Amino acid sequence: MSDADISLDEKRVYGEKTGTTELYVAADLGVAVVAVSADIVGEFSLAHRCTARDVAAGPDSLAVATDEDVLESADGGYEPTDFGPAVAVGFDGDDLLAAGPDGAVARRERGGDWTTLGTVEDVRAIDGDLLATAGGVYRVGDGLDHVGLADARDVATGGTPLAATDGGLYYLGPGWAKGIEGEFTAVASSPERGHAATADALYEGDGEDWHECEVPTDESVVGVTHGTGTYAVTDQGTALVNAGDGWRSRALGLPGVSAVAVAPE
Repeated sequence: MSDADISLDEKRVYGEKTGTTELYVAADLGVAVVAVSADIVGEFSLAHRCTARDVAAGPDSLAVATDEDVLESADGGYEPTDFGPAVAVGFDGDDLLAAGPDGAVARRERGGDWTTLGTVEDVRAIDGDLLATAGGVYRVGDGLDHVGLADARDVATGGTPLAATDGGLYYLGPGWAKGIEGEFTAVASSPERGHAATADALYEGDGEDWHECEVPTDESVVGVTHGTGTYAVTDQGTALVNAGDGWRSRALGLPGVSAVAVAPE
């Protein structure tokens, strides 16, 4: 595997469309790209060597939080953005958001400089305009506003907003309502479906109606996302795919997996 492997793949994802979906996986060795066709997990390669803490897909670029800087895809490679060490990244529309290990949160408009928005304790995840933090969920605007809950591990905004917390899975209606009891670690939301994971199980549902998925692994799901199908990764480096006919899996052999993203389709 080499850095050159990603160049062609990345240009396809954000340029001409093919029948292949490409997943981007953040791991201790770096960012891997995994080719998926329907529910078949195909070839994978190491896209960029780094210590990747998080990965997020925007409208036309990919962002990676590393222990040295936030990287953004450009011209088939990855360019530093001068943010510094980061633990979480996400896109709010076209704007890139990032959080550092000190809790500092900043926004970067397309091609611009970073603007610091504030500091909160222990940011765990970013999705859209929401942050999951040790202090709960925050909304990002010109600053950072606490909007409820405590000890949030992940947030998702693609459909009904979801929050994974140590005290349960919550969905947002007029306020936050609990969907399931338990210690949740990862969520994904789209207009069609929602998914949420604990260390022991993966659930599918919407609002207060959820059921456990039958996945072909006992490993802990640490990241889940939606595209034409549903995609997840485990802490031990197994990729999971459901294109509508049940879950398939493939071991990637990547230690320290923390997140997964899929390019817009």
